Amino acid sequence: MARDQIDMTPLQSRDELVAWLAAGVKPPSEFRIGTEHEKTPFTLAGHNPVPYEGPRGIGAVLDGMKHLLGWEPIMEAGNIIGLYDVTGGGAISLEPGGQFELSGAPVETVHQTQSELMAHLAQVREVATPLGIGFLGLGLTPSWSRAQIPVMPKGRYKIMTNYMPKVGQYGLDMMYRTCTVQTNLDFSSEADMVKKLRVSVALQPIATALFANSPFTEGKPNGFLSFRSEVWRDTDNARSGMIPWAFEDGMGFERWVDYALDVPMYFVKRGDTYIDVSGSSFRDFFAGKNEKIPGERPTLSDWANHLSTIFPEVRLKRYLEMRGADGVPSDRLPALSAFWVGLLYDDSALNAAWDIVKNWTAAERQALRDDVPKLGFKAKIKDRYLFEIAKECLLLAHGGLRRRGKLDAHGRDESRHLEALDRILDSGKTPAEQMLDRFHGAWGGSVAPAYKEYCF
Repeated sequence: MARDQIDMTPLQSRDELVAWLAAGVKPPSEFRIGTEHEKTPFTLAGHNPVPYEGPRGIGAVLDGMKHLLGWEPIMEAGNIIGLYDVTGGGAISLEPGGQFELSGAPVETVHQTQSELMAHLAQVREVATPLGIGFLGLGLTPSWSRAQIPVMPKGRYKIMTNYMPKVGQYGLDMMYRTCTVQTNLDFSSEADMVKKLRVSVALQPIATALFANSPFTEGKPNGFLSFRSEVWRDTDNARSGMIPWAFEDGMGFERWVDYALDVPMYFVKRGDTYIDVSGSSFRDFFAGKNEKIPGERPTLSDWANHLSTIFPEVRLKRYLEMRGADGVPSDRLPALSAFWVGLLYDDSALNAAWDIVKNWTAAERQALRDDVPKLGFKAKIKDRYLFEIAKECLLLAHGGLRRRGKLDAHGRDESRHLEALDRILDSGKTPAEQMLDRFHGAWGGSVAPAYKEYCF
């Protein structure tokens, strides 16, 4: 989340919360693709974490990017914490441990997504390389302890850091050690939102396996293929997970509002001050019953900010956000958008994907999600291996992208961006298993080569 929302319109009724979500509905002709990706900075000499402060710190990278791009700086307490493209809508922000995030502009095609990502990475290299900084395309920092990782100067992260250990084992690991790539997609109606949400929640373990890329912790194999995904199983279960109620009758914008009203809050922002209200519900805040700010009523920006702190496998805001994938190298970044666009933006593919998942029970979906961080393609649901389902879904995505007919300058459709996933399935191994093979072979039991092979 690059910027906290700024809209101090006071909220009067629950209907306004529902209307805020429903305002995301748009005709298919206006559907867009938003891609977000995070990457871990490290010192090229020594492969150490990068602090915020100093002439070779993360703040200096942001300042350099500001001058290179001409984007508006996002400031907090005198520190530059992000950048915003007023014209295009993209943004750069910092995650708690300095992970550098691009929140891409809404674009029409996966080709444009790839162009945006490649341009961004070239710009980052232009600024960061002279400072002795590289960026790592993995789902988890492979060699550092949590204690080694610096803290970025953002008020919301101080509140979250204090709260996380109260609600789960891995919350601080999530904040400081993980990276993800995410795709944001639109819906044309409430019913379309519900169908896309259900399909993408059920199939999120497919993306987790295809993008599994976090098998190391503190220099050693951690026993998982996507430890980043495992981390989310015990971060804060009140705000994460497979949201089984979304598959029940009556699902819609109102049901999401009722869910979000009871998710514990982190903070309320007034002016430049973050007020710690962690653990209290938005429902009580809405009723003027928050003990930390008695009598205070929420604004639209409070609602938007609260929705940005809810972390299920698929998140509804004014679009749907796919959250199941590890951070990956540059050649695989556009593939996540291609996969979900192919499945969700083509009616034939979406209907076929729904046919795959519609008879799965909540318990079966949960078991698959629980198994995939460790087993990857070898996880099963009913009598089918995930590998088999992944192949079927990739074929559907290919077909969906071909039917969209969005061609690049060389006459190629968007299905070309799935080639990295085709190679993964052809190998029969998740990216993490391929990396573990190198660790036990050519890497000689060291994760140090990852800093070269997975550097952007």
